[in-house]
Amino acid sequence: MTQQQVTLSLDEHDDISLDLLSGTLGRAGVDIRPLEKQGLCSFDPGFNNTAGCKSAISYIDTDNSILLHRGFPVAQLASQCDFLEMSYILLYGEPPTEAEYQDFRQTITRHTLVNEQMARMCSGFRRDSHPMALMCALVGALAAFYHDVLDVDDPDHRKLAEVRLLSKMPTLAAMSYKYAIEQPANYPRNNLSYAGNFLHMLFAVQAEPYEIHPVLEHAMDQILILHADHGQCPSTMTVRAAGSSGANPFACIAAGLASMWGSSHGGASEACMQMLEEIQTEDQIPEFLNRAMLHPDVFRRLGFGNSLYQHFDPRAAILRDTCHRVLKELGMEDSLLQVAMALENVAMSNPFFIDNGLYPSVDFYTAVILKAMGLPSTMFTVVTAVGRTLGWVTHWNEMHSEPLNIYRPRQLYVGEGPRDYMSRRSTDSVSHA
Repeated sequence: MTQQQVTLSLDEHDDISLDLLSGTLGRAGVDIRPLEKQGLCSFDPGFNNTAGCKSAISYIDTDNSILLHRGFPVAQLASQCDFLEMSYILLYGEPPTEAEYQDFRQTITRHTLVNEQMARMCSGFRRDSHPMALMCALVGALAAFYHDVLDVDDPDHRKLAEVRLLSKMPTLAAMSYKYAIEQPANYPRNNLSYAGNFLHMLFAVQAEPYEIHPVLEHAMDQILILHADHGQCPSTMTVRAAGSSGANPFACIAAGLASMWGSSHGGASEACMQMLEEIQTEDQIPEFLNRAMLHPDVFRRLGFGNSLYQHFDPRAAILRDTCHRVLKELGMEDSLLQVAMALENVAMSNPFFIDNGLYPSVDFYTAVILKAMGLPSTMFTVVTAVGRTLGWVTHWNEMHSEPLNIYRPRQLYVGEGPRDYMSRRSTDSVSHA
């Protein structure tokens, strides 16, 4: 990181010298911490132009639609890695050797089981509970089972927490789904890939054998890879904010899950499917578009465009090809899948969509693929959260590699000024005197 100095001149204040910090790529940042001594703070609602940390994990070029993980283009990682190789790269910064990969894979595989009491916890929820509600509870509850190794200052404890979260998240996700559809949970299988094992736990029925479809296995792998990390998004910032207090990793990831549930974040794929259900048939698309075009920002919560990228989401182009392979393999008898593809054609050719950067997003294609696989829309955010867990634990560990700075943003107070309080009892005694 390079450093220069700039001078800020303000009326009624002395000139203030501020450090201008430049990272490897992207815009520079002004270190505004000296403003505090002058009784000043910055005002940036939503922190859209505020760097709250230094990070070496992911880089997003919003103008040129570039996403790098540890310096590697996301398209290269998605085409050449499986999820566990991607995990190693994100966690440790460099690609693994074959021996390192096999050792890492074996470590993750041997931690996929969860305590039987976790399964019994599900019985405390209604069957029609949203699976994300179960996930927030189950992941937070992991701290009750591994409380003996929760020293966040111990690198070995942190590494073990990373392994447990990465390995157990698919097991918990599948468990929450099976509970909702009133089927017994499947135990993980150590002879399957990470994505293949996830599919097995989601879809296998214990009364008959289940064969992993290679096209679906590849699609699930890509969904997990492409959702693994996306910089300082709301859920990652939530994990970092929780982690800044010294909270245990399971509590931090549970907080990230709660943040990701929102329709403007990880819940966008579920919102996208709800949109398709509202449209119902292809002949209803023009009427829907006429209504939605009055409020273009609505589309950004329904799987079109991305609030971060000026043009298109680089992850969407990758998943689009995968989506079409899945539909070709499984067919498109479902009417909602037909609506989705018709809507995709409109978005790729209609001037309104093009001019407003409303190309189908990674959330759109994720929704279509998972719908084709047979999952309900309530599971879409759960699946993407399994992938994003990798980013969360990587950021959580990165922030612990340096002394913690607790997150404590300032605010501009706009409430009442100082005033005296007179209690109701005092008022009543005066009126009766």
